[in-house]
Amino acid sequence: MTCSDLVEDGIEPVSDIDLEDLAIFPLPQCVLLPGGLLPLHVFEPRYRELTRYCLDGNRPMGIARLLPAARHQRDHAAVYQHLGVGRIICFEELEDGRFLLLLRGLTRVVIERELPQTHSFRHVTARRLTDQQTDPDAGVHLHQQLMALCDRLATLLDKGGRQLRDLARGPTPGACADAVAAALMMDADERQALLEQTDPNLRLRTALSQVSRLLCQVVPCDGVVN
Repeated sequence: MTCSDLVEDGIEPVSDIDLEDLAIFPLPQCVLLPGGLLPLHVFEPRYRELTRYCLDGNRPMGIARLLPAARHQRDHAAVYQHLGVGRIICFEELEDGRFLLLLRGLTRVVIERELPQTHSFRHVTARRLTDQQTDPDAGVHLHQQLMALCDRLATLLDKGGRQLRDLARGPTPGACADAVAAALMMDADERQALLEQTDPNLRLRTALSQVSRLLCQVVPCDGVVN
C-alpha cells in the first residue's frame, strides 16, 4: 500500500484544487464529506483509467452520488449536483489491474457544467462552495458543545476515542462538524444534506444531534444529551 504524505501532513489548501476540469466517479449511496475518509475498491475498466489519471497527475477526484432514478443506468447517469472532492492518500494496484484506494475529502463543490468526454470517464467544471457564517459567536458555543459531547462519547468507545476527540478539534468549527459527521453519520441522505449545507452552525447542530443520538444508544437517556 502506497500512502501520500497527506496522511501525516493534513489536508492541502482547497485553493490549490483545480476544479476547471474535474474527473468524477459516480457512485450510488456514496457521499464524501470534507475531512472524511472513503475506501474504494475500483474494478470497472473506466474507473481504473480514472484512478490512473488521478494518480499520474496528482489530481483530485470528485465523488458524485447517483440520483435514485439513475442508479441502474450505465452511461451518463444523473448525479446530485453537489459533490465532495477528495485526494487519493493511499492506494494499492492489484495484479489484475484493480485498485484499492483511500480518499480524503477536501472540499464541497457544485457542478456548473459537464465537459465533452475525452476519456472513458466523465469530467465536469465545478465551483467550490464557501461557508456562509451567520453568527460566529453561536458557532463558537456550538463548537464547544461538540467537543464536550465528543469527549464524553470517546470515553465510552472501545476504540477510536482519541481520533474522535481530535476530529472535534480541527482548524474551524465548520470543518470539525464535517469531520465528526463523516466519521459517525452513515445515512446517505443525511450526509448529502450536510454536504449541501454552507452554514457551519447548521452543520454543527447536525453533528451535535448525531453525537447525542449515539450517546443515548450507548447510555440510555431521555431526549437529547447536552
